[in-house]
Amino acid sequence: MLYAIYDWVLKLSSRPNAIWFLIGLSFIESSIFPIPPDLMLIPMVLAAPTRWFKLAFACTIASVLGGLAGYGIGYFAYETIGKPLLQFYAYGGKFSEYQEKYTQYGGWIVFLAGTTMLPFKLVTIASGVVQLDLTQFTLTSLLARGIRFFLVAGLLWWFGPAIRNFIEKRLVLVFTIFCVLLIGGLVSVKYFWDTPN
Repeated sequence: MLYAIYDWVLKLSSRPNAIWFLIGLSFIESSIFPIPPDLMLIPMVLAAPTRWFKLAFACTIASVLGGLAGYGIGYFAYETIGKPLLQFYAYGGKFSEYQEKYTQYGGWIVFLAGTTMLPFKLVTIASGVVQLDLTQFTLTSLLARGIRFFLVAGLLWWFGPAIRNFIEKRLVLVFTIFCVLLIGGLVSVKYFWDTPN
């Protein structure tokens, strides 16, 4: 079944309008959605390696814009939208304790979440709640997301068919590692969130 899904995503990724799906996914992942855009970026670069730069650029800009939307949720609509989202992801109860840490290390937290599998939406909403400097937030998000998506796309382009063969031969292993990293990111945030100051 995993291979069937992989083939379907590859076919979807090769369509001319697929970039709009990538842009949409990148945008909503930074503000409300739990699935990272890498799941679409990777097969899109594999399907069209020469478009790696355009795809990474689109993914980065959409993600930063989505991050600004998440910031807006935290800043303007925390009680009505942000708080229910945090509660949905099981982080609502400790948010008041987390705010102090975030005020102290906000820029570093944005950078860390932007470059890793930590849930970026939680950081963007929190940035708005604590009113992290908007210029710092935007530039840090741009740098972090750019590093992440250009690194992924660039490596896929550089290694080309070899990396595609590796992924296709070991799809279950690659998918498992990806899930472990994603869950590890969520657990890391939970640990950081729950650790006393």
